[in-house]
Amino acid sequence: MADITVDTKGMACPMPIVKAKKALDSLAPGQTMEVLSTDKGSLNDFQAWVKQTKNELVSHEEDNGIFKFLVKKA
Repeated sequence: MADITVDTKGMACPMPIVKAKKALDSLAPGQTMEVLSTDKGSLNDFQAWVKQTKNELVSHEEDNGIFKFLVKKA
């Protein structure tokens, strides 16, 4: 269960990352954030972003064109 959910469905790059970064900044280390996105490029974007920011991509899945990412703040 995520501490916060960020719904970026319908938004194109770079907005899902921008919204996710803003939300993640409000969390304490160890807390998790779920991001929902319909952007087809979001998987690559999130994988690169968590590497860059040293956060952890706990899981990702796609269900009916909706990508769900669970990110843990470092």
